[in-house]
Amino acid sequence: MLKSTDKPIAEAYRLALLDLDGVVYRGKNPVEHAAESIRRAEAAGMAIEYTTNNSSRFQRVVAEQLRGFDLDVEPHQVITSSVVAARMVRRHVPAGSKVLVLGAEHLREEVARQGLTVVDGAADAPVAAIQGWYPDMRWQEMAEVAFAVEHGATYFVTNRDLTIPRELGIAPGCGSMIQAVINATGVEPVASAGKPESAMYDEARLLAAGDDSQPVAKDACLAIGDRLDTDIEAGNRGGYDSLAVLTGVTNPHELMLAPAHLRPTYIVKDLRGLLDAMPQVEVGPGGTGHCGHATASLDAADRMLSVSDPSDIDALRAACGLMWSYADNGGDPTEVALPDFTL
Repeated sequence: MLKSTDKPIAEAYRLALLDLDGVVYRGKNPVEHAAESIRRAEAAGMAIEYTTNNSSRFQRVVAEQLRGFDLDVEPHQVITSSVVAARMVRRHVPAGSKVLVLGAEHLREEVARQGLTVVDGAADAPVAAIQGWYPDMRWQEMAEVAFAVEHGATYFVTNRDLTIPRELGIAPGCGSMIQAVINATGVEPVASAGKPESAMYDEARLLAAGDDSQPVAKDACLAIGDRLDTDIEAGNRGGYDSLAVLTGVTNPHELMLAPAHLRPTYIVKDLRGLLDAMPQVEVGPGGTGHCGHATASLDAADRMLSVSDPSDIDALRAACGLMWSYADNGGDPTEVALPDFTL
């Protein structure tokens, strides 16, 4: 069930683990209300770490883009899958070990920063291989990773996203390239740095406190994103509270139909929700849901869900609570006619 708060989200949590694409920006353009809401959240005491599966963009480049939106961002606040992957490998191999790196210069730089020796081929006898993504990736480079893995190198990856949006449409992502190596070797990666694994959030709360300090307490962190199957699932896997925004991929229908492992702790229209307290959601007998002044009703016989106001975010919260309860009690939510929201 969705949680409630008696004070604004930005005051209830110490650290926001904030996704970027679809939450803060869309490509080169800022998401509406995002920057102003982040500034106000920071003023209320909330620290921000920006988390992204993108392994090819330097932290400083992302930070510069965010500063262009009038946000006060330092490069170390941007946690990419390359940063997480390099730190992950460092923990698994001795200092100075040879690591075969397939990825953008950002990944190679991060691996070297961890005191490891970057090599380019299986002939260098690397003890580990790490595979990321960049647009000029060649077949021979993937073959070198396969050869190294076949000879016993421990296999790491930055993320397993099967697709990546590009200007002309959807293209194969890092996960598709990884699958080629798996098909060749029969070996699965031992770890992935990207969401929906929770390693990125774990590293972010450690980096937010400083490497020599205790990480920020998990219950003081909030994972925020627009994708249920990456941002929200990573939070659930790692035991983090999470907040879903409707400015990117996720839509109301997906939320109402979400299985337990993809359900967020909170739902907001956009990042202005960080400045709001979250109202309680109640599911009553007879197929009713309540949130604030909004209601949702489920006619189980006719398999139809109705809400008091399809333009009200509280109505969506009530509808989600009701549909999740229905599914958890043996109902089939895919057979229910759902309302179209106009948020």
